[in-house]
Amino acid sequence: MTPADPLWSWNLVGDVRQMWSYPFMVNAFRAGAIVAVVSAVVGWFVVLRRQTFAAHTVSAVAFPGAAGAVLLGVGAVSGYFTLCIAAALVIAALRGTGDRGESALTGTVQAFLLACGYLFTALYKGLLEGPQTILFGTFLGITTTQVTVLLGVGIAVLALLVLIGRPLLFASVDPRVAAGRGVPVRVLSVAFLMLLGAATAEASQITGTLLVFALMVVPAATAQTLTARPAASLLLAVGLALAATWAGLTAAYYSPYPLGFFVTSFAFAGYVLALGLRVLRAVLPGRSGKGAAVGEAAG
Repeated sequence: MTPADPLWSWNLVGDVRQMWSYPFMVNAFRAGAIVAVVSAVVGWFVVLRRQTFAAHTVSAVAFPGAAGAVLLGVGAVSGYFTLCIAAALVIAALRGTGDRGESALTGTVQAFLLACGYLFTALYKGLLEGPQTILFGTFLGITTTQVTVLLGVGIAVLALLVLIGRPLLFASVDPRVAAGRGVPVRVLSVAFLMLLGAATAEASQITGTLLVFALMVVPAATAQTLTARPAASLLLAVGLALAATWAGLTAAYYSPYPLGFFVTSFAFAGYVLALGLRVLRAVLPGRSGKGAAVGEAAG
């Protein structure tokens, strides 16, 4: 728990002021906002490009990367970025071979690396809380320096996405036509996977390695379920990710349970509500054909 063992009083203004009276909570909300925005934007392309397995693989290998770095005494952040970006490069290389066994090979390597991660945590002789923090995330101990690093990485990832966003969208929707029009589909794919690795390493520091996949995919999937318009769904994904992250931080502050659980639960609840809304739209009488077409495209 936090130092004062806070209790929710239902005085929203007072509760927020009390929560933000701690510098580590202010840093947590700042870091959470950065991670939510970057994860939502990158995740929107992940869902559009149907690369959720690649995102899952990159998020999974963040665990052995961080655990190995902690074991070596170089800091978990170095491990996050090193192995996540390395995994992204390996996936990009496998995609370039056109091998049909790509998924099986990726899954096999992923399983081996996860086993290595558990070995590293067993060999680690420090605090028992270390592995739990790596796996499920935490809002405790986030420093201003970490927020600055997250902001720098986030700005770099978003800036590169802005530069390649239009051709990447074209290549994501119809790669064959894009290639025929001279769009460098292969180069864009590698660049995007690198950005995915950086975004995953960034988000893992907040949500933990096991649940970063949820923050990156669920808000984007929810947004694309609600609307097929690219700009609207992208902005909606960012809003949903921010809401899930900030609500998760608040819930974790008032409870002893891991932050990642709350962030994932709130994001999942939003997805369930979105599915329910889509079903209601489909069964309501007098629904126009145009609206039905948009709903089907969003699904």
